[in-house]
Amino acid sequence: MIERILSALAGVITAVIAGGGYPGLALLMAIESACVPLPSEIIMPFAGYLVSTGRFSLVLAATAGALGCNIGSIVGYEIGKRGGRPLALRYGRWLLIGPDEIDRAERFFARFGGRAVLIGRLLPVIRSFIAFPAGVARMRLVPFHISTFLGSWPWCFALAWVGMTLGDRWNSDPRLKAWFHRADAVIAAAIVLGVAFFVWHRVRGVRKSHA
Repeated sequence: MIERILSALAGVITAVIAGGGYPGLALLMAIESACVPLPSEIIMPFAGYLVSTGRFSLVLAATAGALGCNIGSIVGYEIGKRGGRPLALRYGRWLLIGPDEIDRAERFFARFGGRAVLIGRLLPVIRSFIAFPAGVARMRLVPFHISTFLGSWPWCFALAWVGMTLGDRWNSDPRLKAWFHRADAVIAAAIVLGVAFFVWHRVRGVRKSHA
């Protein structure tokens, strides 16, 4: 079962990447950085798998991913710059974005200032929302995009490297396949419960904020 689930996820993502190559990868990461819940933790490892097949270069995959982050971050930046918190709260519920995520990103930016964009891009969750407080603060665009790229590149590289390493070992190490088969039911259940909790938590938080 777990292999079928992973294959389905891989099918959607690799279809976009296969059709568009590096631009397709950049597009997926741009969507993730535009605060749409399409995790880079899924996108980049599959890009890394394509590195293991020889279709991608690890460095170029990381670079395409980081450029996508720059493109997508424009959305969060402009929302913060033009509408601020009221606009984010008004439309964020359609993307399952509640005030908790916005509060966390704002506190992080308040603590580190311009460095928050660089640091935040290396952290889960924070990385997807850090562009918003940067826009509210009207951080200059050139430093903003430089920090976004420099923070996103190591993140993309690391995730792609993991995917590449697993891809190399998948067919060469029978223990990896055996482990997946033994853990099949447990992992499948964890995925289902994790997704259900994620959606429930986000919907609950958004509803509370608009009650």
